Amino acid sequence: MTPAVRRACRWAAPALAASLAFAATAAQAATPKLIVAISVDQYSANLFDEWRTRYTGGFARLAAGVDYSAGFQTHAGTETCPGHSTLLTGKHPNKTGIVANTYRDPESGKVVYCVNDPSVVIAGDPRANPVGPQRLMATTLGDWMKAATPQSRVVAVSGKDRAAITMGGHHADGTFWLVGGVGLATYMAPTGDAAQALAPVAGFNRRIAKVWTTRPQWTYAHADCRAAAADWTLDGKTWASKLPPDDWGVSDDPKTIAANAMASPIADELTGQAAVELIDRYHLGHGPATDLLAVSFSATDFVGHRYGTRGPEMCEEQHRLDETLGRLFAKLDSLKVPYLVVLAADHGGSDFTERLQAEGYPAKRVSNKDIMARVNQALVVEFHLTAPPLQGNVEEATLVGVPAADRQRVLEAAVRALRAEPDVAAAFTREDLLATPIRKGASPEEVSVKERFAMSVYAGRSPDILAALQPMETIQTARPGDYIAGHGAPWDYDRRVPILFWWPGVKAQWRFLPIETVDIAPTLAAAVGVTPPADVDGRCLQLPDGGGVRCPR
Repeated sequence: MTPAVRRACRWAAPALAASLAFAATAAQAATPKLIVAISVDQYSANLFDEWRTRYTGGFARLAAGVDYSAGFQTHAGTETCPGHSTLLTGKHPNKTGIVANTYRDPESGKVVYCVNDPSVVIAGDPRANPVGPQRLMATTLGDWMKAATPQSRVVAVSGKDRAAITMGGHHADGTFWLVGGVGLATYMAPTGDAAQALAPVAGFNRRIAKVWTTRPQWTYAHADCRAAAADWTLDGKTWASKLPPDDWGVSDDPKTIAANAMASPIADELTGQAAVELIDRYHLGHGPATDLLAVSFSATDFVGHRYGTRGPEMCEEQHRLDETLGRLFAKLDSLKVPYLVVLAADHGGSDFTERLQAEGYPAKRVSNKDIMARVNQALVVEFHLTAPPLQGNVEEATLVGVPAADRQRVLEAAVRALRAEPDVAAAFTREDLLATPIRKGASPEEVSVKERFAMSVYAGRSPDILAALQPMETIQTARPGDYIAGHGAPWDYDRRVPILFWWPGVKAQWRFLPIETVDIAPTLAAAVGVTPPADVDGRCLQLPDGGGVRCPR
C-alpha cells in the first residue's frame, strides 16, 4: 500500500464509520407512517406453534419477523374484554378497570357488560344496548397519538364490539364492529347524526348485504383439514366434528344465516375486507402524522368455543385467516409507505375436555352446582344462616344476605371451604387481592397465582371471591353445536400468546425470553415518538433496526 493510499484510508475510515453510524441511526429512526395492531381472539401460542409450518400467507410473513412466541397475558382473568384492554394501554386489568366480560355492579346488583356505555347510542339503532369506551379506565396508544399529534387518525374494527372499543380507545376517529345480519356498527353521542357516523362503512354494509340472506358455505377447501374429522361423545351424545357442521348452512332464516356466518371463517374475512376498505376511507398512512389501525379477528374464538381448537373447523379457520391476513398485507404493501405490524391475542386456550382426555391429558369437567352446594351448606351450618350466602360460580362468587358485621368472617370461611375442595387450586377474597403488591417487571412465567389474580382485580367491579380450578379442569358443560370449550383460567395454556412484529425489510429473529402484552403499547409508542403514561405496566422492547423503535434509555 503506497503512502498516498494509506493517507486516504486514514481520512476515509472516520468518514466511513460516521456514514455507517448515520445509516444505522437513520434505519433505526425510520418512523412508520402506519401502525397496524392485530389481535386474533383466542389465539394461543400453542395454536401458533402447531400451525406455523403450514402457514403460507399473512401468518407466514409475521412468523418471519421478530417472533416472541412466549408472550403472556400475565393476569388471571383470561377473557376477551380484559385481554384486549391490555394490548394498547400497556396496563393490566387492575388499572384498565376491564376485569371480565361482565361484572356485577355493587350498587345496583345488576350484571354489567364490560363496555356498556350509557353516554352513547348505537348509530341507527337507538334501542340497542349502548356500548362505548366509558368504562375503560385507561388511555390507549391511539389516545396518546391523538394528544401528541391531533392529525393522527385512529381506526379500530373487529368482529366484537368489546375488542374494537378497548383497542380503539377514547378518541378514535372510527370504531366499528360486525353485527350479524347488519354489518358494521358504531357508537355515537345521543344527539349525533347516525348517517354521518355510519358514512365510512355505509358502502361496505351495502356490498355485504347478501351475506346475511344467502346460505353460507363452509367446506373442505384444504385437504389436510379432512383428516381431522372425528366423532366424539359429549354429555352422553355423539357429536360429529366435520364440515360443514350439523345444521350449518341449511336454513334460509336470516337470523340462522347470520349466526352461522359469524361462527365461521366468514366473520374474519368480513373483518379483513372492512380493514382494507377503512384504510382507503381514512387515507391511513398518507396523512401528515403516523396513523393507527387496530384490527381484532374474532372467528378463532367463535370457532374454538363451538367446535374446539384441533378439529377440521379450526383447521379451515386457520387456513382462511392466513389468507385474509395475506390480503391485508397486500393492501399495506400497496400503500408504499413505511409501516409496522404487531400481532398478539387477548388470551389463549386449549381444546375441549374430551379430546384432551383422548390425548392423555388429565382434563376434567367438574360440577359447579355440587361444589357451590357443599361450600354454601358449610357456611349455613357454621354461621346459622337461613339461606345460602354465595351466589355466582366457583370462579367468581359474591356474598349476599350477610350482615355487614359478619361479612369478613363469612368471606374468610368461604375461602377456606373453597380451598378445601380438591378441584379448587386457589381462592382469594377481593380485598386480599387489592392489597397484594404487583412486582413490575417480574417474569410472567414466574409471577404467583395470587399476583395473577391481583392483576385482574378492580375495586367496585370484581366479585367478593375469585378462585381457580385445578389445571385443565372446567365448570363448563358441553353443549354440542353451541359451546364445548372455554378459557379464562390463570394457567399458561390460557395466558401464553404469540407476540409478532413485522415491517418491510425485517430480518427474522426468534426471541425466546418471555414478554407481556402490556409491553406492546410502550414499544409502539417509541416507534411513533410519543410518551406513554408514567404508570404503564409494560416496558419498551428494543426491536432490530428498521422498525423505528427508539426505547428510552
